[in-house]
Amino acid sequence: MSIKTTSVKKRGLFNKFLDMVEVVGNTLPHPVTLFAIFSLAVIIISAIAESAGIKVEFERIIIGSGETEMATVEAVSLLTVDGIRRIFSNAVTNFTSFAPLGTVLVAMLGVGVAEGTGLVQAGLRKLVLSTPQKLITAVVVFAGVMSNVASDAGYVVLVPLGALIFLSFGRHPLAGLAAAFAGVSGGFSANLIVGTLDPLLGGMSEQAAQMYMPGYEVQPTANLYFMIASTFLITIIGTIVTEKIVEPRLGKYTGNKVADIQGVSKEESRGLLFAGIAFIVFVIGLLIMTVPQNAILRAEDGKLLAGSAFMAGLVPIIALFFMIPGIAYGIGAGTVKNDKDIAGFMGKAMSTMGGYLVLAFVAAQFVSYFTWTNLGTILAVKGANFLQSTGMTGIPMLIGFIFVSGFINLFIGSASAKWAIMAPVFVPMLMAIGYSPEFTQLAYRIGDSTTNIITPLMSYFAVIVAFAQKYDKETGIGTIISTMVPYSLLFMVGWILLFVLWFVLGLPLGPGANILM
Repeated sequence: MSIKTTSVKKRGLFNKFLDMVEVVGNTLPHPVTLFAIFSLAVIIISAIAESAGIKVEFERIIIGSGETEMATVEAVSLLTVDGIRRIFSNAVTNFTSFAPLGTVLVAMLGVGVAEGTGLVQAGLRKLVLSTPQKLITAVVVFAGVMSNVASDAGYVVLVPLGALIFLSFGRHPLAGLAAAFAGVSGGFSANLIVGTLDPLLGGMSEQAAQMYMPGYEVQPTANLYFMIASTFLITIIGTIVTEKIVEPRLGKYTGNKVADIQGVSKEESRGLLFAGIAFIVFVIGLLIMTVPQNAILRAEDGKLLAGSAFMAGLVPIIALFFMIPGIAYGIGAGTVKNDKDIAGFMGKAMSTMGGYLVLAFVAAQFVSYFTWTNLGTILAVKGANFLQSTGMTGIPMLIGFIFVSGFINLFIGSASAKWAIMAPVFVPMLMAIGYSPEFTQLAYRIGDSTTNIITPLMSYFAVIVAFAQKYDKETGIGTIISTMVPYSLLFMVGWILLFVLWFVLGLPLGPGANILM
């Protein structure tokens, strides 16, 4: 079958550039190997820095007092007897105390139940199939954005579903696939609620911030308000790009119409009803434990955010947010027969985290070495001084950081892998000139999300190509990239404009999270 398209199949300069990105990216080592190389580099550089007597003096804030103090930090070599002993004796504790490790694994327990019982899949189908045709594009993009709370579920559920939905309405299936892919991957840093990525990045940001300001905390809700606004922005832009650029470019689909998309079965509808009731009960219980001034999850002084059990326990709350409706759905739909099924779903979710655990082990060593040697603080202070000397410390510098994040994302697909490298340098550096870790994290996430959909190195890119080939066997990487470039460019422009507006108005980024320190 073939696709009628008005595009001119010529290899322009931009396509040649993307070919180069693919070739260069494929020559890079695995992220685990990269972190091992970086760790070794830190050890060697620390020895050179200490022998050169490198040190910095700077003013830092004393947590809780509102006062400042002058601090002197010197480079510490790990190529010494004490340094080598420290490397070996702390390898395990570096891993077990790695901030993102526990948060991600605990959250995935709940997500695994929701996925295993079928709640995520049925919920997505119910959302898109109960929508009027004129709103279907917006709903597909919106559902894609929302699906990232369940990690990668959107890639394997919503992207092929988007193609089927468009085809069932007589529209081009690749336009539906592109709309869903844009929402799932291009809108990965937008959502109405906190997902599994938020505690992961927040934990890394917290560790990086503590290199400059010991005791600093970054909550999983650090970017929530901006994410909520971004959800509507990405939905609007994604809808316009699909209907005004992508779909007209693809032309009329001339392939065979596939069977109509399967609706939600009677059992699934009962399961969704059970899940909805369980969700309402869960929310009521959570409100009882948080809203009253003396509620059990508030701090002793009555605060809900600072120092409260609610904020400290946000990760298990996220897990229960998925687990409780997931179990209820399973009971209603008949996919859960007993407690063994639930335990099995959790075990299956953990079995998919093997690659992440390996990466986390090596990344934890790198972060620890970077902290021990004081190289992060030294780079932060010197980098901040350099930025101040150039006079580029405002919006232009932050926009440049977004572009840097997006460019690096073309070569290293993992959001956590990149942030583990970048956070120890950029978070302390921007803290030194007055910007909060939450704001730096937000700038990173914009760049990281917008180029996901145009890099062949993104882990699910090959899967997207395979989905597209169901409708056109000649579809390749170039087809998908050329289709997704308009989303990537306009997402970047729209997000930067929102970012600048947020900065100018000085709006909070999330509960208790501000732009400036």
